[in-house]
Amino acid sequence: MMFYFKKDEKVIDVFRFLLPCISILVLAGCTTEDPDDEVKAPTLNEETSSETSNVQTNGENNEGTNSEKEDQIKSSLREASTDDWEVETLAEDLEVPWAMEIHEGTIYMTDREGHILEWKDGLIEEFELQTSSEITSEGEGGLLGFVLTADFEDSSEGYAYYTFEGESGTLQNRVISITKENDEWVETGILLDGIPGSVIHNGGRIAVGPDDLLYVTTGDSDEPSLAQDEDSLAGKILRMTVDGDIPEDNPIDNSYVYSFGHRNPQGLAWNDEGELYSSEHGSTAKDEINLIKPMTNYGWPVIKGDNSEDGMQTPLIHSGEETWAPSGIAFWEDNLLVAGLRGESLYFFDQTENQMKVVFEGEGRLRDVKVEEKEIYLLTNNTDGRGTPRTNDDRLLRLTLKE
Repeated sequence: MMFYFKKDEKVIDVFRFLLPCISILVLAGCTTEDPDDEVKAPTLNEETSSETSNVQTNGENNEGTNSEKEDQIKSSLREASTDDWEVETLAEDLEVPWAMEIHEGTIYMTDREGHILEWKDGLIEEFELQTSSEITSEGEGGLLGFVLTADFEDSSEGYAYYTFEGESGTLQNRVISITKENDEWVETGILLDGIPGSVIHNGGRIAVGPDDLLYVTTGDSDEPSLAQDEDSLAGKILRMTVDGDIPEDNPIDNSYVYSFGHRNPQGLAWNDEGELYSSEHGSTAKDEINLIKPMTNYGWPVIKGDNSEDGMQTPLIHSGEETWAPSGIAFWEDNLLVAGLRGESLYFFDQTENQMKVVFEGEGRLRDVKVEEKEIYLLTNNTDGRGTPRTNDDRLLRLTLKE
């Protein structure tokens, strides 16, 4: 059973104290296991097994360990199907959740109505994000992207992306800084304003890159030509400092634009080599996974699918006549996982075979995916008006591969 508390209620946490398991170390030693067989409230695993240890002993090194783990996971994903996962429902009755962040055992989520939800040890607290303009949850708009700062433990700060109604009555999007203070989440500054919005194609994913800069996806706001207009913020991937400034090494002087020619990009993730990948909704199928490079034109609306044009980049892979409607993406030991909305599946992009493989399905539309150690976390998105909600939708799920 899940318990929900509003921000002005007091939450009493019941902590379990586990009896320590004492093992006698002989020669090479042994690992300890939890002897408690009772059912526990789901918590994020904090494993310290020898499999994840980076300690080097007896002059030996661990070169190849990460590669071996990556190959093992890739092999498992190639063979995986829905029945190969242990599935836990961590939270339910969520209202159109959109983005997810995990920090120190707490899962933070946004919903399109303008709330930030905090899950920990089976309990959820709900906070309304206090913003300078009212969040407009219309069509695909609302409170969308969300990311925490690297020093969140000390600063309690993060960044968010939301839709609002501008002075002219048209929908717009903006990137803001936010902080949690006195049990409230509040907007503390506008980093970037005037991003064109619409009831569809708002983009909305934000992420902090390996260079400690903010990356933001924007949709074409239902005006395809804007994706090719370098002076417009629509249909782009943007790059900025965490203070909202334009980095000096951006590809266009005095511009936030990092790449362009995008229709509605919804996912951002970096592999171990620091390469940026993005997922993008196509028109009438032909959804895309792209490798993002600065000042590159990804073609919308001039080309799609396998079409080519001088100066325009074709995708790494596209869905052909099928529809994935890819949203959040994440790497698991350098293996790309993709949450599918219309496709209602979790996909694995096998770049060796250039295939998108369904590894999990049956929970309807999937909006976001995150990976922590050996576990995968998913947000369903069946209550957004396009899915078929089931009892207790939407939900936060945790997937673990069966041994």
